[in-house]
Amino acid sequence: MGTLEIVKVKSRRGRRRLEDLLARGDSVVSSKVVREAQKIVDDVRKRGDRAVLDATRRLDGVSVRTMEKLRFRGEPIARTSPKLPQGFVEGLERSIAAVERYHRPQVHGGYQIEDGGMRLEERRTPLRRVGVYVPGGRAAYPSTVVMTVVPARLAGVGEIVVTTPLRSLENSPALQYTLQRLGVAEVWGLGGAQAVAALAWGTETIERVDKIVGPGNAWVTAAKQLVSRVVGVESLAGPTEVVVLASPGGATKPVSAEWIAADLLAQAEHDPLAAAVLVTTDKSLAKEVSREVASQLKELPKSSAASQSLARFGTVFLVDDLESGYELVNRIAPEHLQLVGDGAEKLAERELIAGAVFVGAATPEVLGDYVAGPSHVLPTCGGARYASALGVDDFVRRWHVVECAPGAASRWASAAVALAEAEGLPAHAAAAVRRVR
Repeated sequence: MGTLEIVKVKSRRGRRRLEDLLARGDSVVSSKVVREAQKIVDDVRKRGDRAVLDATRRLDGVSVRTMEKLRFRGEPIARTSPKLPQGFVEGLERSIAAVERYHRPQVHGGYQIEDGGMRLEERRTPLRRVGVYVPGGRAAYPSTVVMTVVPARLAGVGEIVVTTPLRSLENSPALQYTLQRLGVAEVWGLGGAQAVAALAWGTETIERVDKIVGPGNAWVTAAKQLVSRVVGVESLAGPTEVVVLASPGGATKPVSAEWIAADLLAQAEHDPLAAAVLVTTDKSLAKEVSREVASQLKELPKSSAASQSLARFGTVFLVDDLESGYELVNRIAPEHLQLVGDGAEKLAERELIAGAVFVGAATPEVLGDYVAGPSHVLPTCGGARYASALGVDDFVRRWHVVECAPGAASRWASAAVALAEAEGLPAHAAAAVRRVR
């Protein structure tokens, strides 16, 4: 534990490690977790508040008699409060400004077109009420509040409700301040599958939402999957992951094993199920990075999660050439992809299957977590093949309007009749023909 296993991707061991990585979604959300999450979700649907309180006591060790005790109504925290870490307020303001700057161009209205007497319009309406899940437990995440609430505000969402484990909320003045700064009026100290179920179905106390966004652990991901037929979910994001594709550096632009190791550990420390992977053509670099990871891990004050993560998924895949590395990272479809070294960085010009791409050694993924601007809520477990980063469009409902001018339907009816008859639907054809008559 605490090191990266170095394997040739074409070897038997390499193929086995790759298969484990490609199937990471199954290991993150196991059938056992799904079964247990199903029990919680069903119980909340049937018993509402009482089921939420029972699950919170049993799973989080938080025992309260009423839901109101889980509603957070903290006292306002001043910008200069000694409770806040030094420099936090300034850093938060830079983060908020960056996220607003990046997402504002995504805000736009619908459109209209006219063709042959038919008027077509797409309308865009912000969702009425959105639930934001903010992870907790091992850490509190003010950054996730910024990355979710700011795009929702830009979209025009009327009501935003945040849920996060109570102890994380109570123990983090920084998280409390962020919620207050962004004007989130409804905050519940509630985590896990019970939080997702309460948002999806509603209870006697919590009004149901139209959509649930935000990352979470395996229980949260399983619950989101289970409620997705009754509420919108932006993605089934699981524990974080990063793949670094590194090519050998030159004399004027060396590749730093120290930096790569630090970037891998930055993701591994999140969760025992996080994935930190290096893909390279350079065996010497692979060994150096592995040694650096082991060395830096010893310096971490909390290394348990990172150690478990590295034991499960931490791997260096040795490939024959960069083209093979390019194909491998696209097959993995990671949440975060870092391209380091002249050859690897040139691949940024090609299509890459990843939630977010960070180009060059001077661009650590951690900047994307906090201050670059794009949301850090990204598809994981290979979801980058079909899903995208959270954005303004995730908080908008699109719908269309069709209107024919008098007599215009006759110009379109013959085509509709032909298609309806080909599908064996005579009533469809008749409805079109009657417009002609």
